Formats: sequence, C-alpha cells, structure tokens
Amino acid sequence: MIERIVMELGPWNWMVLGFVLLALEIIVPGIFLMWIGLGALAVGALSLAIWDAAFWSWQVQTIVFLAASLGIAYAGNRLMGGGRESDTDQPLLNRRGAQLIGRTATLSEPIVNGHGRVKIGDTLWRISGPDLPTGATVRVTSVDKTDLDLTVEAVG
Repeated sequence: MIERIVMELGPWNWMVLGFVLLALEIIVPGIFLMWIGLGALAVGALSLAIWDAAFWSWQVQTIVFLAASLGIAYAGNRLMGGGRESDTDQPLLNRRGAQLIGRTATLSEPIVNGHGRVKIGDTLWRISGPDLPTGATVRVTSVDKTDLDLTVEAVG
C-alpha cells in the first residue's frame, strides 16, 4: 500500500513529507522539525525539476535531503542567533559569587592556614586569604571558577 502511494505521488512525496513535518512543528513546537521539513520541501522542488534524470534515484534524493536539512538547520541557527553571546543588562545573573566581588563582610570564623568562612547575606561562604581572627573585616577580591570559593583580603 505504501509503495503504491509512493509510486503514484512521485516527486510530490518530498512535498507531502515537508508539509507533514511543518504541521508536526506546530503540534510539537521546538523549532527542529521546521528545518527538516524545509529540507524536504527543497528536495521536493528539486525533484519536480529533475524527476526524470537518470541519476536522481531514491538514494541520491535521500543524501540531498540530509544535506539540505543540515544546511538549512545551520543557516536557521545562525539566523535565529543561536550560539552567540548576547549582550545583557545583567551579565552576572546566576553567578552569585561574582556578584559579591567588592563587598565587605565580617568574618564569622577565623581564617586559619589560608581558609575560613564568612557570612554574606544569608549564606556562609568558604573563603581563602591571609590568616585573620573572627570579627575581622574583609573584602571579596575574586571568586574561583566553580563560583563557590571566594578570595578575600583584610580591610584597613
């Protein structure tokens, strides 16, 4: 039954597949079926033009469909701005440790052998810096890559 439908539709198979994928994109949004559907429509348009060519077998059509889908997906990603760092008005959003650089606090525990703890806001942070007693005032100078450990220096 499917073979008969494929034979009857000829080059329109790709058009039908493309429109089905575009309709599925509406039902299952995510902007991934759209690129594949556009690739199928591109192969369908090409098939209408060169359907009777000897080299235009189903294998060649499939390879062209895969290449067109990948190319259209790449172009769509570039067009939609994917993969680019966008400027934001809050560059430190979700980087809580980096937001603390420059703040001062009072040590809740002494810094011994270069390590201690300080309470900033409602969070107790691990810190590293010069040995200082409990109650000393420190300033946050940097944060490590994990955004968990702060480096401090003594204030005045």
